[in-house]
Amino acid sequence: MTLVSRSRGSRGARRAVALAAAGAAGLLLLTGCSSDSGGKEAEEEADDVSAGQADTPRMKVAMITHAAQGDPFWDTVREGAETAAAKDNVQLIYHGDPEVASQANYVQNAIDQDVDGIVVSLANPDGIANAVADAQQAGIPVVGINSGMDAWRDLDLLSFFGQDESVAGEAFGERLNEEGAEHALCVIHEQGNIGLESRCGGLAETFEGETENLFVDGTDLPSVQSTIEAKLREDDSIDYVATLNAQFALPAGEAAGDAGSDARVATFDLNTEMVQAIQDGEVQFAVDQQPYLQGYLAVDALWLFQNNGNFSGGGAEPVLTGPAFVDAENVEEIAEFAENGTR
Repeated sequence: MTLVSRSRGSRGARRAVALAAAGAAGLLLLTGCSSDSGGKEAEEEADDVSAGQADTPRMKVAMITHAAQGDPFWDTVREGAETAAAKDNVQLIYHGDPEVASQANYVQNAIDQDVDGIVVSLANPDGIANAVADAQQAGIPVVGINSGMDAWRDLDLLSFFGQDESVAGEAFGERLNEEGAEHALCVIHEQGNIGLESRCGGLAETFEGETENLFVDGTDLPSVQSTIEAKLREDDSIDYVATLNAQFALPAGEAAGDAGSDARVATFDLNTEMVQAIQDGEVQFAVDQQPYLQGYLAVDALWLFQNNGNFSGGGAEPVLTGPAFVDAENVEEIAEFAENGTR
């Protein structure tokens, strides 16, 4: 069943969009694996790497995310994490699963394996809170990435790396105003994910036109496309479709074409396919939160904490990796990095 909610956006004050840049020397680029694996391949790769590796004692770090199988965004996060792990002499154990109960089990497994640090995404903070508390009780530092900007302090995490999803949504809404949009459809592909809801909420806050949220099953791309198509056939006043993950932008464009709609498409998040789509004019713009940087900084932060006692963000402020707009004006500058799998 299609669930739709409506809200009329109000004019909001323009909020500055911060993009934190981080530099790193001596990176060793590894090829990422599918984001649903349990980390064995990453461990074997890390064991084989020695060139440019830190001479600090070997660490073991577990990264547990809400990644769905085959999601290229999370493959990029993992790529960054594996690069940092290779540099820092870290054995990386990676697990991705959309089910919060599975995430909590993976955190418990990491505790049982006596890891030196844990990285978690907080799409459902309440569902993973107890497992995080158990890790901290065991003396294991935990950092957050990507989702959970509003929850990481409450869970007493060491640091957080990502973007403020509400601010990103507000920037998106302001951009739609500049584009002259009047009726935006915000497509939420995972119910209960607070980060996605914050994006649509921020968009509605600053967008001067009408906003609708459309809930779809993100695990079924044909269903996503058909659901968007049905909505566009039902309401021809929709002139912009905002997807919250890059992999849904092209199906949204296909849906618009099949529905005979003139609605344009823009998206949150970026991948190689989106770079080409922006170059081709199929997608108008993307909001990039630099997933590679999130994975890299999270692992590196745990290494820095263990070896130097450093706190990224001072232990009180998040380290922002986005948002930043990628559009026709700057996409060529991004393209070469996207091809390398780092944007």
